Amino acid sequence: MHDADREFDELAALTGALLSALEALAFIGRRLNPPDLPALLAAVGTPEDALRESLQRMAAWQGQVVALREPLEEAGLAVTSGFEELRAGVAAGDVMQAFRGLRHAPRAQEALYPLAGLLPPVNRFFLEPGVRGDTALQARFHAPAPHTGVMHAGGEPGARGAFSLYVPEYYTADRTWPLVVALHGGSGNGRAFLWSWLRAARSRGAIVVAPTAAGQTWALTGPDFDTPNLAHIVGEIGARWNLDRRRLLLTGMSDGGTFSYVSGLEPTSPFTHLAAVAAAFHPMLAQAADGDRLRGLPIQVVHGARDWMFPVDMARAAVDALEAAGADVAYREIEDLAHTYPVEMSGHILEWLALTPRPAPG
Repeated sequence: MHDADREFDELAALTGALLSALEALAFIGRRLNPPDLPALLAAVGTPEDALRESLQRMAAWQGQVVALREPLEEAGLAVTSGFEELRAGVAAGDVMQAFRGLRHAPRAQEALYPLAGLLPPVNRFFLEPGVRGDTALQARFHAPAPHTGVMHAGGEPGARGAFSLYVPEYYTADRTWPLVVALHGGSGNGRAFLWSWLRAARSRGAIVVAPTAAGQTWALTGPDFDTPNLAHIVGEIGARWNLDRRRLLLTGMSDGGTFSYVSGLEPTSPFTHLAAVAAAFHPMLAQAADGDRLRGLPIQVVHGARDWMFPVDMARAAVDALEAAGADVAYREIEDLAHTYPVEMSGHILEWLALTPRPAPG
């Protein structure tokens, strides 16, 4: 076989192994529950083995595919490191080490994403499963518009107070686009959390910004530096891109979901919709909120029946309190979900956002 043909075959094998291993990490992350980790690892097998073999073969490339080596290597090493740390944590009974292993997945996705316009399997990977056969949609990513794709602003990516942003590559200014402001959990950052939303936003046509909290987590107590920063970010994005002012969503996971309540219920909040995922809630949040702000406000509450950090009864109480205060609440209780972000819900939340336009506050 000609060397070029062999290298293209090896590229296809490496891409397949990398995407399969990433899907395996996603499988574990979606079902993450500390007692279940050994069984989850057993269920996915050892997909990193095939990936390591493909990475070794890549070292000998000399033809056209050499230009793809750096992002593939960075993504591949992130995935293999993730599995190493995950397995070591499970073997040692160190849950936090296992959790840290899963944090390599968004790093791998960030490294891989620039190849989405070049490699069809990567393009499809970054779409929701239901639209991966849509060739017309896939073609829209081949010639990205200026100032689109994944970007970072406000400081080093993932730094306190900075934000990461995704604008669909097929953005045009002749229509309005919904905005999602997605808040990470207590130990996370916006750079990583952006990838929880990218597939849905890319598939459905939404702008997503994922800020990083100004402090160690969102301002749930003490001085609130985060709410003014969120307003500034929304203003900055609205000055550059054409936003749908009837669909400005503030959402978040865990502490980010709780802060979506705290900040989003403020009477001066710019957001038209709120969505809290796996969030803590106290009925006083609804009781203390401005009545005009809450009346008719679309709020989606998403919670796992197996949540071990914030029991599901807390979400049910939130729904009761918010409905009693006049909010328009949609509730999704997910039977197999513990305390982790259900990526498949991002698309459902965008669908709900599309169906419930609401005039901007004020």
